[in-house]
Amino acid sequence: MGIHFDSVPLSAIVKIRDMMYTVKDPFRLDQGDVSFDAPETFKQAVRSALDANHTHYLPTAGLPRLRQLLMEKMQKKNGIPIESADDVQVTNGGTHAIYAAMHAVLEPGDEVIVPDPEWPPTMAIVIAARGVPVSVPLHERLGWRWDIDEVERAITPKTRALYINSPNNPAGGILTRADLERLAAIARERNLWVFSDEAYEDMVFEGEHVSIASLPGMYERTIPLYTFSKTYAVTGVRMGYYAVKDPVIRARALKVVLYTTSNVSSLTQYGAIGALEGSQQCIEDYRVELKQRRDLFYQGVREAAPDVFSGNPPAGAFYAFLKINPQWVKDAGLPGESLSWAMAEHLIKGARIGCVPGVDFGAASEGYLRFCTCRSRQELQGALASMKALFAGARAPGAH
Repeated sequence: MGIHFDSVPLSAIVKIRDMMYTVKDPFRLDQGDVSFDAPETFKQAVRSALDANHTHYLPTAGLPRLRQLLMEKMQKKNGIPIESADDVQVTNGGTHAIYAAMHAVLEPGDEVIVPDPEWPPTMAIVIAARGVPVSVPLHERLGWRWDIDEVERAITPKTRALYINSPNNPAGGILTRADLERLAAIARERNLWVFSDEAYEDMVFEGEHVSIASLPGMYERTIPLYTFSKTYAVTGVRMGYYAVKDPVIRARALKVVLYTTSNVSSLTQYGAIGALEGSQQCIEDYRVELKQRRDLFYQGVREAAPDVFSGNPPAGAFYAFLKINPQWVKDAGLPGESLSWAMAEHLIKGARIGCVPGVDFGAASEGYLRFCTCRSRQELQGALASMKALFAGARAPGAH
């Protein structure tokens, strides 16, 4: 297993993060971390848990009260026909949920259909579980959605699962109900599992979010995956969860959770109970503000770099996935074989703006950049001003 992990890629996001630490007064648009504070309901529950000395071991699957609340949330909000809180397991963030689910389902050589672009740890976790990620492109012309015919053509006898991420990180596309109904029919016909990553379920600006596990006959073959990180602005606290109907798969996944974390932090879990039991108004407040920040950034890019970047505001999530004008890069003399890496380094070194090269999200996404629009308005405006100043110079520093 040790040698096997040599084949698991390390996301370029880590390299970008390291680069940003060498930059003075950076604009951290590389980080998918909202600038909001956690709701008071979460913070007060953590304080109360500390005062009550709730700092000891917990059941590996999670506090019974929390699992009950999560079941009710998935029933009412997501429409998933969960009949027992026993199906629900708490994890150390959404990444941990994906890790546990994939290790519980996949066998060596199993193929998993994944989007391109897609959050890099997804493909890495498939490989860590000894699976094989098979990328199928999302299309900008379709609002960063799959052409479902292409998904169907990519399925082979080795395909074990479909991985859905809607709204998508980094492109923000949202699969429609019709898309999901077709995918559900394919999964049932081909006897496939579905990993449904719904981390951005509350960041929907156009259209609707549909949980594929809510469709007829799908919960028994779907593992819906969730996180508190985005919904409640607690990325550093690490609180995720999933539901599994199949008792065999659920028992496997529980072993993964047990042997990777024993139990999720008691303070995290009590905080999550407080967040769920309290007012949910913060979720809509965050969504409204994130939409305004999205629009602010896209308007700013149109003014600062109209000949450099192109793209339309996404339907969901909180990223701008912009296409780079290759002719501008050529004329500016930016070095490097990768268009997206050349532009990312140009922005980091020349304008202090953090961003992630598109190629890190998949081979078909070369030529794009991801910017996080969830940062504060002040930081977004500062980045846009710096971008405008950089591109006003046209040519790269040192170019001839």
